[in-house]
Amino acid sequence: MTAIVKAPVAAADRYINRELSWLKFNERVLEEARNPNHPLLERLRFLSISSNNLDEFFMVRYAGLREQARAGIQKLSLEGRTPVEQVHAIEAAVETLMLDQQACWGELRQQMSAEDIEVLAVSQLKRADMTWLKERFESQIFPILTPQAVDPAHPFPFIPNLGFAVAFQLSPEKGGGESMVGLVPMPAFSSRFVRLPDKKSGVLRFVRLESLIAHFQKLLFPGFKSNGHCVFRIVRDSDIEIEEEAEDLIAEFEILLKQRRRGRIVRIHIDSDGPESLREFVAREIGAEARDIMLIDGLLGMKDLSGLIMNDRPDLLFKPFEARFPERIREMGGDCFEAIRAKDILVHHPYESFDVVVQFIRQAARDPNVIAIKQTLYRTTLNSPIVTALIEAAEEGKNVTALVEIKARFDEETNLRLARDLERAGVQVVYGFLDYKTHTKVSLIIRREADGLRTYTHFGTGNYHPVTAKIYTDLALFTADPAMGRDAGRLFNYITAYREPPADGPELEKVVMSPFAMEAYLIQSIRKEEKAAKAGKPSGIWAKMNSLVDKDIIDALYKASQAGVPIRLIVRGICCLRPGVPGLSETIQVKSLVGRFLEHSRIVCFANGETLPSEKAKVYMSSADWMDRNLKRRVEALVPIEVPTVHRQVLNQIMVANLNDDEQSWDMMPDGSYVRNQISSEGGFSAHRYFMDNPSLSGRGSALVVSEPPRLAPRRRERKTK
Repeated sequence: MTAIVKAPVAAADRYINRELSWLKFNERVLEEARNPNHPLLERLRFLSISSNNLDEFFMVRYAGLREQARAGIQKLSLEGRTPVEQVHAIEAAVETLMLDQQACWGELRQQMSAEDIEVLAVSQLKRADMTWLKERFESQIFPILTPQAVDPAHPFPFIPNLGFAVAFQLSPEKGGGESMVGLVPMPAFSSRFVRLPDKKSGVLRFVRLESLIAHFQKLLFPGFKSNGHCVFRIVRDSDIEIEEEAEDLIAEFEILLKQRRRGRIVRIHIDSDGPESLREFVAREIGAEARDIMLIDGLLGMKDLSGLIMNDRPDLLFKPFEARFPERIREMGGDCFEAIRAKDILVHHPYESFDVVVQFIRQAARDPNVIAIKQTLYRTTLNSPIVTALIEAAEEGKNVTALVEIKARFDEETNLRLARDLERAGVQVVYGFLDYKTHTKVSLIIRREADGLRTYTHFGTGNYHPVTAKIYTDLALFTADPAMGRDAGRLFNYITAYREPPADGPELEKVVMSPFAMEAYLIQSIRKEEKAAKAGKPSGIWAKMNSLVDKDIIDALYKASQAGVPIRLIVRGICCLRPGVPGLSETIQVKSLVGRFLEHSRIVCFANGETLPSEKAKVYMSSADWMDRNLKRRVEALVPIEVPTVHRQVLNQIMVANLNDDEQSWDMMPDGSYVRNQISSEGGFSAHRYFMDNPSLSGRGSALVVSEPPRLAPRRRERKTK
């Protein structure tokens, strides 16, 4: 009998391109701007977010591929594309996406007008409005503008990253002089939309700043008339690379932050209404390549649309939601340590307030029995209450260590300033490994108690950021488990001593750490489920994350699927795995949940010999996505959820609700496209609404669980493809 040998599956048929998958995610964000279930101004916010996302994509991912293409690098992506091929594919997809953004803005603008919110052209305004605008322009706008001539004696000025400018073709009004090009860079910190006086109550009217600059051109260039103008916007390469041999990491970053302003151009968006000769002049003088130029028939820089989201119209915004504070801590008179000592507490942001994290650090800062505080800071705010509490603790004489990650992209400058403030207060500031970003979120409090020293530890899936904690879904675990405290202490010691954990121990007792062990541990756990399925035993994997890119993890999931393991993944953004491919991934389902809150928590559950959900399941929360960078180049933590009530809260509430969501979810198809459910008139199930509307779910921390969680029922709704 001849053995049948399966042909290997080509890379392109096994994996989705990372960059194209991200663009698909941004399409889903844009689609929320068209979602009639959202209030009108919230839909405008989704359009703004989609535009801002695309800017960052150009500045980092696209810019990096362009540099590789210029250098002739032929390294293939996961699915087998060269940098040049990826650049071409991205440009084709982006063109369609940006056309969709303009069409969406046109639709929203009409609907806003029907709701008495108008963005008007100067030509639509009456004399009284123009009189008011002229006074406003002269007193509030003109003083901060810097009109510049561009001629042989005056070179084209530098336009910074994401900078706007209005260019004019100018000629002398009286003749006899030289024509020239005039340029007016738009001020970075001025509102893009100028609000006009209300004609009547409830009517909001705006005019764009660039249209005012064009209209009042003679005030800016007296003695000249305009023969045409165009608006343009620059996007520059803003990635930062640190040389391994850089001795002074701080000084290196300060230099690179200044260089970011002057990065190579990757995109120039130009108003298509401008004269062709003027557009060509701008592109030539600014040094743009032909492929960098994109003509825009519509609005440039849509991220600024967030400036039209006014509190004057609460009826067009999401109903305000007030996060709950864990009842168990209230019952303990606000004493976080007493509540945590009694039993682990899980806080589910944003449904439960970030204030509990702040209170935990503040209480530690003011408690005379607390002798040491250790804290990681990846992203936060300049006026962070966490930083304020750490400074207070240091001033009280406590031993305070802050691990500040200055390599947090686009937050480097903020983190440098925070580090200096902390150091001035006496905090021991550590900057982590040069080769690895410290992305894990950990707070460790060491307190002197009657029976000796006790540790209180906070592990989080999200940043210590009071603003994003209101809109990101994340988990925060508070525990007094001695082993968890010892693991947190060892983690800090590894980083502050700038050394890797020794290969032969002492190993961490419960927490799994990357880049040293997490990937291997996850693959080992996936293989355990594969072996169970092959032996005819119950098996299963549920996981929730932002991105799935790591090839070794994907290959392990494919093998588990081929053995029959049921695998359900919630991947908000990038997913390079192809689900539902016969003979490769038939048992894998992937969905993306995009809605009011940004799904940010990372959770993984392994059946461990029983059918999910079960009390025997191995459940973990983590700061890490399943990406090469998280598993190989970042310091991350995978934290076990062991206390039964917390275990049920994560597995039976949070995971089941997310898997059951059909209002804000998209199912991924084998070809990388996504299909959204068309909700019928009877409505669907929203995980976000479920947690907002059910205070008993988490209002008492881990004390309450859902008695009958939503069932994982098959979908029965019509679908539409996007």
